[in-house]
Amino acid sequence: QVQVAESGGGSVQAGGSLTLDCVMSGNNGYNYVMAWFRRGPGKEREGVASISSTGLTTYYAASVKGRFTVSRDNSKNMISLQMDNLKPEDTAMYYCATERRVGFPEGVPQPSQFTYWGQGIQVTVSS
Repeated sequence: QVQVAESGGGSVQAGGSLTLDCVMSGNNGYNYVMAWFRRGPGKEREGVASISSTGLTTYYAASVKGRFTVSRDNSKNMISLQMDNLKPEDTAMYYCATERRVGFPEGVPQPSQFTYWGQGIQVTVSS
């Protein structure tokens, strides 16, 4: 059974940085696309960034492009989300998700494209 687990959340002031990590287990060496989502207070879950199984292709939501960077280390079965110049509107529960698939969906990731989800981790940005 594939599982993912997030770590690294916390509280930071606006303009600060945080790094989220997500470790995957149970994938048995198959190709898995991975992504980050978030759900802010009173909002729907939205895609933040996705990364292909090789790590060579990424997509970002317009609201985070230029501030967030997703990366992948397949030797450790993990992805990371480096978040810089954080804003209060980035406050949310952040979720890691993964899906075994051939190919890589273009564009901002959608929740319906992913089967396996982490429990989520809180990021709070104060002004």
